[in-house]
Amino acid sequence: MRVTAIDIPTDHGRARAHLHLQAGAHACTPHGPRGALILGHGAGGGIDAPDLVAASDAANALGLFAVLVEQPYRVAGRRGTPRGPALDLAWTQVVAHLRTAVLGDMPIIVGGRSAGARVACRTATATGALAALCLAFPLKTPGRPDRPDRLPELHDAGVPVLVLQGERDPYGHPPVGPDRTVVAVPGDHSLRAGTAEVRAAVGPWLSAQFAVLTDAV
Repeated sequence: MRVTAIDIPTDHGRARAHLHLQAGAHACTPHGPRGALILGHGAGGGIDAPDLVAASDAANALGLFAVLVEQPYRVAGRRGTPRGPALDLAWTQVVAHLRTAVLGDMPIIVGGRSAGARVACRTATATGALAALCLAFPLKTPGRPDRPDRLPELHDAGVPVLVLQGERDPYGHPPVGPDRTVVAVPGDHSLRAGTAEVRAAVGPWLSAQFAVLTDAV
């Protein structure tokens, strides 16, 4: 496995992108076209979350780049999560830099776990993503029935979405919808118990998304 870390300036500080590519693999394989999967972490966690690693492994198995992005607050060592607009701006600036400096015009799929999934959905069209991968999407706030759910973020993504949700996730279970596939996997919000299922679901879905793009060319 080849891993390269690059620091990327944003308006909210320095972000860090970790680029993973299977040693000896080519970015274009018989399994799918040249492309990249770019993933963000959850609010209180990092890029070593088991579900992020499983999704990255699935992308690498197809010969695709897997890019794990640390938001500026995490790079700076802070635990408190900035508000959504700050996360969204830093994320779009990171993706823009990756396109310019690393990925060129290759198609990309964005995603993340929990809060990172929300960011990816809110910015999918702005980043020019082909699709969005949501790991443990936090549909609602546990214990706060007075707060509205976050289903509009999935509805408004503007691209095909795959949601992988733990069967016992206290943050709720998004419904299937137009251009939205929802797969239940073992475990809770951490998805630690369902990493094999995450990997098994992500690989074919990635192939299908990139195949649609290839067929349209």
